Amino acid sequence: MNISITLEQVEEKYLRYHGMINEALSSCFTKDDPESLYAPARYILEGKGKRIRPFLTLLASEAVCGNCLNAMHTALAIEILHNFTLMHDDIMDQADLRHGRPTVHLKWDANAAILSGDMMIAFAYENALKTDTDRHVELVHILNDANITICEGQALDMELEQRKDATIDDYLEMISKKTGRLISAALEAGGVAANADPGQLERLVTFGEKIGRAFQVQDDYLDIMAEDGKSGKVAGGDVINGKKTYLLLRSLDLTQGEDRTLLQSVIDNKGTSPDRVADIREIYERCGVLEEAREIINRDTEEALSTVESLPMDEGREYLKGFALKLMKRDF
Repeated sequence: MNISITLEQVEEKYLRYHGMINEALSSCFTKDDPESLYAPARYILEGKGKRIRPFLTLLASEAVCGNCLNAMHTALAIEILHNFTLMHDDIMDQADLRHGRPTVHLKWDANAAILSGDMMIAFAYENALKTDTDRHVELVHILNDANITICEGQALDMELEQRKDATIDDYLEMISKKTGRLISAALEAGGVAANADPGQLERLVTFGEKIGRAFQVQDDYLDIMAEDGKSGKVAGGDVINGKKTYLLLRSLDLTQGEDRTLLQSVIDNKGTSPDRVADIREIYERCGVLEEAREIINRDTEEALSTVESLPMDEGREYLKGFALKLMKRDF
């Protein structure tokens, strides 16, 4: 059976499920006492999150069994775990804003943010255990592995910030742990909730790994190519802040002479002035890293799509593929 899903259908389903997820999240953390424990958790969940990971959980379930209802508690567990990591990341990054609002540690204090985040981990597990399945051990293992791997990724990220000799392999390992694992875990957990077999789970995990990497490389690409004022980005913000991205680290392998010296200065000085962004972009264009990044994004996306081609439920599978294309800002 060959089902064709349009961009409009994917968007409509995403908006509908986004509302379902938000409604379900609003019923979490209803206790009022102690306020300093539960109010921060409610606050961060009320932010304008895209809910990409829980949506992928629901779509994975639909692609395996044709229904997502049994995966909702699992999806909430994934989203709560994700928001815990954001709360603690904001403390480490000393960030002031998230989704245009004061971060939790700024609105309350760091101690409240740490403690509330710790509670959210346990709450995430409680949600996963509400899933109607006899495979709770697998769900807990997936959440554990994702949590540990994300912490490894954050540690690697902090180490990379201090290093002047970071390589592209270091960067790819970091993003696969910090960003990619929770995306693949969201899909894997949705598969378990739908009683997927080992082969189906493997395909869902691979799909998540491929999409996760493509999504991050695309984010790096869009940063340097952004027009000021669009998408809330300042063009070249990563370069200005000295962030080690795929483009910066890979271009060091592809350049020499003055070009390489300028790129290395971004790392050595932990950033550069906004008026050098155009020069950096020109180097990226000359050395071919922008084209290479586009090729990686396209290749990973195509490989991800082909990976899930054999999942059993046609409609769920096509929505899963359609949402991947939506994330990659590509036409159907």
